[in-house]
Amino acid sequence: MDVLEKIKGGVVVSCQALENEPLHSSFIMGRMALAAKEGGAVGIRANTTEDINEIKRIVDLPVIGIIKRDYDGSEVFITATEKTTAELVQMIHDHGRLAMADISTFAEALQAQEDGFDLLSTTLAGYTEYSRKTQEPDFDLLNQIIEQVNIPVVMEGHTDSPEHVEKAYELGAFSVVIGSIITRPQFITKRYVEAANKAKN
Repeated sequence: MDVLEKIKGGVVVSCQALENEPLHSSFIMGRMALAAKEGGAVGIRANTTEDINEIKRIVDLPVIGIIKRDYDGSEVFITATEKTTAELVQMIHDHGRLAMADISTFAEALQAQEDGFDLLSTTLAGYTEYSRKTQEPDFDLLNQIIEQVNIPVVMEGHTDSPEHVEKAYELGAFSVVIGSIITRPQFITKRYVEAANKAKN
């Protein structure tokens, strides 16, 4: 089955933990991916070649691979250089390999399509200095992109409820990526603690 067909209409789970986070470990991310698969995920989003290799060893789902690195003087940090792109390409077989653009604005979505990307994701909406900040997915941006581009559009970012997923698909999203609300326990715990503190005041 084609990779796009495998992720179409389903939930892709982002299994990532940065170096400063408690669950930073390729072993743990592999188990996170297995748990996601058992829950019905159709794909995994993963960071670093080490995590990607471990996840591919544990589950047989499509993996959307990235390499996050910070660079002085640059807002771009997701697979931002030829070197990081080459690292990903070397570890993925030619069969089924696609390129996805992480975008934050409508203009970037149009540019991604023009540049020949196979699909795009709203991953960075609200995370760049110049994009609109929202507390939930930017559904207006998602809708605008879906209506005006001809490549599959994945919704990602601020997606933390089943209702968000439903709305994305109602608007015509191709697939949905969910991350922190599933795989970052410190983030999930913080939300409940904030609710408890709010109730006490």
